[in-house]
Amino acid sequence: MARSQAPSGKADFPIGIRELVAMLAFSQALQALAIDSVLPALPDLAADLRVGDPNHRQLVVGLFMIGMGAGALLPGTLADRYGRKPVLLGAILAYTLTGAACALATDFSVLLALRLLGGLLSGGLSAVGSAIVRDRFEGDRMASTQSLIFVVFMVVPMLAPTVGQTVLLVAGWRWIFGMTALLGAGMALWIGLRLPETLAPENRQPISWRRVFGSTGEVLLNRGSIGYVLSSALTMGVMWGYIQSCQQLLGEHFGAGQAFPLVFGGMALSMAVANFTNSRVVMRFGARRTGHAALIVYLLSGCVQFWLAHRGGETLWQFVPVMVVNLICGGFMGANFSSIALQPFARIAGAASSLQLFIRTLLASAMGAVIGQAYDNSARPLSTAIVLAGVGGLALILFSERGRLFRRLNPPGTPPHPEP
Repeated sequence: MARSQAPSGKADFPIGIRELVAMLAFSQALQALAIDSVLPALPDLAADLRVGDPNHRQLVVGLFMIGMGAGALLPGTLADRYGRKPVLLGAILAYTLTGAACALATDFSVLLALRLLGGLLSGGLSAVGSAIVRDRFEGDRMASTQSLIFVVFMVVPMLAPTVGQTVLLVAGWRWIFGMTALLGAGMALWIGLRLPETLAPENRQPISWRRVFGSTGEVLLNRGSIGYVLSSALTMGVMWGYIQSCQQLLGEHFGAGQAFPLVFGGMALSMAVANFTNSRVVMRFGARRTGHAALIVYLLSGCVQFWLAHRGGETLWQFVPVMVVNLICGGFMGANFSSIALQPFARIAGAASSLQLFIRTLLASAMGAVIGQAYDNSARPLSTAIVLAGVGGLALILFSERGRLFRRLNPPGTPPHPEP
């Protein structure tokens, strides 16, 4: 098995790159599982807990996402001080316990509070995972590795609704939350036994308000980074708005019915394919060229989706292909923009990863909630959001790049280096 290489070039990491990718992907995918596996159960859950407004049941998903965003702020700073492994294990333990509590909830308000708390306490899953990747790799190599993680990560959204539907066939909706708790416990065992600490002793940062605010200012004021963070937030917000309303949009409005998990899973597969392709393409063309091209195609396909939705009479098989193009572009942008945004912050990778994820996820979850609650038995709100996110995202990237697109992150033949 191939060994992952440290930035210094020394093959001193005790587990192989394949196991590292799988471990980080599945730990981050726990959050996606907690979101997507419950989608088929929303009608049953709403009926059992006596939820009247159909849009209110989306809050089971939306509040978890908001919690994820708010909970991403602190774990990176803790991981810069105490190490990556203990913070990651703490997030997984919190995920497991709140999942088990959700399975026992008998009141809708209590369930919503537990979902918010679960997202809040598990916010470190993604932030710490990104910091571990930054510990090990730089530049386009980091983007390529992040793409491989996203390939495995995207298998979960593809399968989660089908898994949730299967659970419903043999048990009630509560067992979906029980399943997430059991899988969380399994991940904690794997990481506890196999993952070494990746934070170098000389990079440990003491916790102080001065340092925290200093790191925050450093991240927020880096022009070459902040546009990528905000652009990612816009496109992520559209995707989360789609996820929150997809059961109503695909299953009910477009009439997918019992085939909803298969349609949803097939569309999610496109993002996995995109990230696998990106892991190869980015090493040849660079993260910037690949991500910028994807953003332009995203905007153009969004205009097509807007036209289809607003002309009236849009069908499932008109919606799906165009949305698949949007999801593919989102897959290309996700890993590349995240890697570009984190590249300048090797010394404070944990804090920078947390703050960037906090901004990205909190803005995206709020935007996703607005899109979901605007659902009007059509794809019009979603298509409008896609176009606005594409225009806004392009403007933000032009700001970070000072009006110049398609540069390479690291020119061929040169060593990785921080962005100016």
